[in-house]
Amino acid sequence: MNERLLQYLWQFQYYNKQSSILDNGDTFQVIHPGRFNTNQGPDFLEAKIRIEDTLWVGHVEVHVKTSDWFRHAHQFDRNYDNVVLHVVWEHDLPERDTRIPVFSMQSKVPLLLLEQYRYWMNSAGFIACGNQVREVSAITWISWRDRLLAERIQRKSTLVFSFLLQTNQHWEETFWWLLARNFGAVLNFEPFEAMAKTLPVTVLARCRNQLPVLEALLFGQCGLLEGEFEEEYPLLLQREYLHAKNKYQLQPVRQSLHFLRTRPVNFPTIRLAQLATLLYQSSHLFAFIKDTEQLSDVKQWLSVTASEFWDSHYTLQKTSCNRPKRLGNQMIDTLIINTVIPVLFAYGLLHNEEQYKNRALNWLDELEPEMNAITHCFSELGIVNKSACDSQALLELKGHYCDAKKCLDCAIGNALLKRSVTVYMETYA
Repeated sequence: MNERLLQYLWQFQYYNKQSSILDNGDTFQVIHPGRFNTNQGPDFLEAKIRIEDTLWVGHVEVHVKTSDWFRHAHQFDRNYDNVVLHVVWEHDLPERDTRIPVFSMQSKVPLLLLEQYRYWMNSAGFIACGNQVREVSAITWISWRDRLLAERIQRKSTLVFSFLLQTNQHWEETFWWLLARNFGAVLNFEPFEAMAKTLPVTVLARCRNQLPVLEALLFGQCGLLEGEFEEEYPLLLQREYLHAKNKYQLQPVRQSLHFLRTRPVNFPTIRLAQLATLLYQSSHLFAFIKDTEQLSDVKQWLSVTASEFWDSHYTLQKTSCNRPKRLGNQMIDTLIINTVIPVLFAYGLLHNEEQYKNRALNWLDELEPEMNAITHCFSELGIVNKSACDSQALLELKGHYCDAKKCLDCAIGNALLKRSVTVYMETYA
């Protein structure tokens, strides 16, 4: 038994109500279990408990053992002065006058529910409830998906707000930082973000009509123009960077870029060249997103091809077979999911303008679902993954609920545990 499970049992009153007798022999009735408190103080606030003929209104504290009250020194904490009931799993101080009525639940909880919970906690499967998840109703999945999606967008908006604080509420700068970060993908998001933070949009704007200069700035700040080169284009970039570095007093980023375990088409050199082309073809980044209403226009805007040099190169030092380096559809969708939509949603949230939040959600629903190892495993379990809304919700579910075994906070886990209680009640009614 753990305290979180005990809180859950009390919150939803999942115990045998016919055994509503306190450990001192008094009968009691729960009018309201109280409001679950996630902050400092008792676990449940403003509960209403009728003990014998008296109605008590106050707080409820939950512990695995009665002695935990004294171990946590609650008797000296004024926040606990209004506790009217101490709910425990095991009353290990039966001889001690604890002042506060004690209700022990050890013999009053459905065994089926406890066995189900233990099974989940010990499960090593992809998700703990994998062999039962098909049994959950569609309406439960739909409402839970919407909640997961909201949590994920809010989580991503947090990074946007963090960038806004650093840029003094400059939306163009914020968008540029996040865009560069996500061009770096998982392996290189840190050096790409660091590079963007050294290149203000004002500097980029001055060089916008000169693609080689933009490339030189991005490559140079990432430390890719150091050393000796044989071909003319890398030498040109090197000269342009040295000039720009002195002109704008730039300090290059000292973070290594990762090439290993990456397909050549995803090399950071290719991504930087594509990002430079996007800057070259755009006057304002965030303004374009804010004023664009069709997702197809955003996709077209992101459909950039690296400059001609990169047709026959993946790095600055070595030639390769001739192939234009166009940003792929999957990468475009990833940039929209992780950059465009969070920034647009955050803008609507901050300015209380529903049109931008709705547009962000509608675009997410229009996008094809993400296909990766996690969504594949969910699909094998029969879970719907028809749009990016679905895949984003599933990634949130896996990363922040299933992996952390937060089954008690999950609507799917709740539905399955509630069924265990229902079976128990029908069996012993």
